[in-house]
Amino acid sequence: MLRRVLIIDDALADRTHLERIVSEAGHTPLLADSGVQGIERAKRDKPDLILMDVNMPEMDGFAATRKLKADEATRHIPVVFVTSKNQRAEMAWGQMLGARGYVTKPYSREQIVAELNA
Repeated sequence: MLRRVLIIDDALADRTHLERIVSEAGHTPLLADSGVQGIERAKRDKPDLILMDVNMPEMDGFAATRKLKADEATRHIPVVFVTSKNQRAEMAWGQMLGARGYVTKPYSREQIVAELNA
């Protein structure tokens, strides 16, 4: 099933790498470079899945996910954190916010594809 995947990450290298994995897996990547821009894109473009970094300036991924899950228009969109934050407490917090998955950097192509197919 072809899916639209919103990639929210402030690092160009990470966005580009995830974009390539998503494209090669047969899905359509949508890009945002901040939590604020990601929320706007999610409302406008209605992606099927969001891959969200945590460490971002202005609004981190946890705050952006909280806003997405509080909004009737976007609360149904699954969020998977893709982040260098690998402490159990952060993973638990991500789950409490309603994230469907949590992938730590460095990640493998297979880990991302597994989340795309979940």
